[in-house]
Amino acid sequence: QVQLVESGGGLVQPGGSLKISCEVSGTTLDYYSIAWFRQAPGKEREGISIISSQDGSTRYADSVQGRFTISRDNAKNMVYLKMNSLKPEDTAVYYCAADLGGAGPGWLGYEFDYWGQGTQVTVSS
Repeated sequence: QVQLVESGGGLVQPGGSLKISCEVSGTTLDYYSIAWFRQAPGKEREGISIISSQDGSTRYADSVQGRFTISRDNAKNMVYLKMNSLKPEDTAVYYCAADLGGAGPGWLGYEFDYWGQGTQVTVSS
């Protein structure tokens, strides 16, 4: 049974940094592209980044480009999202999701196979 578990969320001040993690179990991470999504109260879910299973290539939403970095460690079955220069509008529940495909330009339309339960990130002074 494939499971994704996010961790590392918390409260951070504007301009600060945070690194959240996604642990994948029940399978080999090598097969999956992993994406990060977020959802703020009253807003639609937003896809923010994806990292490919095939070549490690990455994509980012414009809202986080240059501030967030996605990475993966297949040996540890872990995917990370390092978030810098955080803003109050980054406040949301962050979810990771796994897909057996790649990370092409249409990744926001993928039907991801597995989802985690989410971790809360709050950016506030």
